[in-house]
This record gives sequence, C-alpha cells and structure tokens, in this order.
Amino acid sequence: MEGSGAFSLVELMVTIAIIALLAALLLPAISRSKQKARTIACVGNLRQLGLGLQSFVADNHGYPTLFGGTNTDQSHGWMYQLEHGGFDVSKPKKGYWTEGVWRCPSARWSTADPPMEPAFCYSYNACGVSGLNPRNQYLGLSGQPISRAEGCVPIKESEVVCPSDTMAMGDSFDGDHVFGRGFLTHKENVGFASSRHAGKVDIVFCDGHVESPPLKMVFEDTNDAALVRWNRDHQPHRERL
Repeated sequence: MEGSGAFSLVELMVTIAIIALLAALLLPAISRSKQKARTIACVGNLRQLGLGLQSFVADNHGYPTLFGGTNTDQSHGWMYQLEHGGFDVSKPKKGYWTEGVWRCPSARWSTADPPMEPAFCYSYNACGVSGLNPRNQYLGLSGQPISRAEGCVPIKESEVVCPSDTMAMGDSFDGDHVFGRGFLTHKENVGFASSRHAGKVDIVFCDGHVESPPLKMVFEDTNDAALVRWNRDHQPHRERL
C-alpha cells in the first residue's frame, strides 16, 4: 500500500546482500584478531615459563634435567622439576601440564595422525641438535643421562655460554616434551604447525626473552646462526645432524 513503511522484496534482498558482504569482509579480520590474541597468550605463557626457569636456575645453580633419578630428590621429569622448583608448587597436581601457563590456546592435534598421550603444548631443549640419541652427549640443557636410578647430571648455569641465544623451551608440534629439530611435514601432520602461529614458533630463551622465528629456521635450517641456538656451548655441531 502506498505510503507504508514496509520493505519491498527487492529492498529486502539488497539489504540481505549488503549484510552478507559486510560479514564476509569482517570474518577474516575477526579470525585474525582471535589468532593474534591466542599468540599473545602463548608468548605470555612462555615468558612465565622463562621466569620459572630463571628462578629454578638461581636456586639450584643449574637447569632442570630431562628426568630425575628414582633415588634423588628430583625423581620426575623436567616439567615437574620446573613446576616444583621454579614455581614453588610443593605438590603439583595431576594434569598440571594441561592448564595455565602449560597450555597454548592455539594448540590442536590431528585425529588422523595423533600424538602420543599425554600431548604437551610446550617442550624443553634438553638435547640440542643431537636429539634423543643415547649414543651422543646431549648438547642442550638436560645433561647426559646416567641411569634411571641416578637420572641426569644437571647442566650448570655457567655451562650455557650464551643464554640470550640459547633456546630453552618452545611450542611442541608433535606433542612431545622434548624440543627437537625435525621435518616440518611431521609437525604439520600431527600439530598443524603452520597454522598455530601463522608459520612461526614461539620460543623462550635461557635469559627469559621470547622470540617467534619462522618454523623452517628453527627446525630445518642448517646454517650456523640457526644451529648454535640449540646448543649450550653455542657451537653449530653440524656433525651431530
């Protein structure tokens, strides 16, 4: 009827089209904002873990070991040692590694190629470029294992030659608690590495600062600048690759 305030069918369709167009334009921006917020939260987690590590080192004059001996005061793995001795939690509760600073809000795992359980969001540079190879002296922060009963010999604070350029902990893309080099295809298949932080990996160094370098530089590059960051003596040790 003439003079009524009702929309015509054409006007309604145009309005719906405009709303749909605006939504299409806004959704990517909203998605990017959410991803950025999750990345900021992850960086914050690693800063807190770095502070806990520095506290542990100050009190113990050495770094957490890959595992503690069954007949020692530190009879658990590095995460428990850090939770107990770095954050002063006298009795860490069951499953502490799934919440708080231990949980990256962007971490997700494949159902087609799932990680072993439990899956950890953050991992420790225990072994350096050598990886978990019992035949080699570990070059990271763990120290060489002696036995299950005696654990590992702790790395002294003075043995880390360049704390500002030695990686301590970073994103785990395979669910493992040991931070190590490896093919990105595997990390992508298990932990969607490229999409977690837009192709980067969040890492806290021994001096407590956090960086987000590209995935390839950390896990696959073999130049000296990339390799020295893995090893406490700040040498590339290409012979261990």
